[in-house]
Amino acid sequence: MNGQKVIETQDLTKVYGEQTAVNRLNLEIHKGEVFGFLGPNGAGKTTTLLMLLGLSEPTSGKARVCGFDPTREALKVKRVVGYLPENVGFYDDLNAVQNLLFISRLNGIPDDVARPKIDELLRLVDLGPEPKKKVGEYSRGMRQRLGIAEVLLKNPEAVFLDEPTLGLDPDGSLQMLNLIQSLSRDKKITVFFSSHLLDQVQKISTRIGIMLKGNMVAVGRIDDLAKEKLGLGEGKFTLEELYMKYFKEGQS
Repeated sequence: MNGQKVIETQDLTKVYGEQTAVNRLNLEIHKGEVFGFLGPNGAGKTTTLLMLLGLSEPTSGKARVCGFDPTREALKVKRVVGYLPENVGFYDDLNAVQNLLFISRLNGIPDDVARPKIDELLRLVDLGPEPKKKVGEYSRGMRQRLGIAEVLLKNPEAVFLDEPTLGLDPDGSLQMLNLIQSLSRDKKITVFFSSHLLDQVQKISTRIGIMLKGNMVAVGRIDDLAKEKLGLGEGKFTLEELYMKYFKEGQS
């Protein structure tokens, strides 16, 4: 696959005592991709994410995110990536503008630069009519959309999303998926996201990776993996069928 490498790992490994959480992970993700990161709980997904964000040091191997080493240059990585955790934290007694202005100040963005950017982002995530409403009154979907606005404040090259649609109603999920796609399509931002909702992953991912017991057992375009593993062509399978094939083989 051609294109600029935004995320790259070489034999990335993390060992806790006698347990190998991530085993010699080799991965390349390119500019503008939407990469779906799959696997059951305990597969090593969170550990991988923490190492890529510079929040956990690998036992061995290497990683580069946007050209920086997360282990030795963690602050540089944090300046150029955004992270949306499963549960987004905001000050409930502040409104959206106040929350984002506070976060922009923490990132060293001058107010005169931040204010028009905040207005633009609130329109982008469809919170324009609600800027004065306190975040404590927001629905989960609104909080998630505000979380996307937060990660975009510093014009990131890549964003990491952890279960971005969990707990959202169908309309909220659709809005979030459309927003994620627009980040890749319109802004050329690389999106690395983890989700257990496989139908959604299938809908928006450029490629996927499947982790089982600390090992990356599959990486590629969903159609290519389905043809290889199931012998089925485009539109004749679901990602759940493909995932369960790998999962069952991994248990044997």
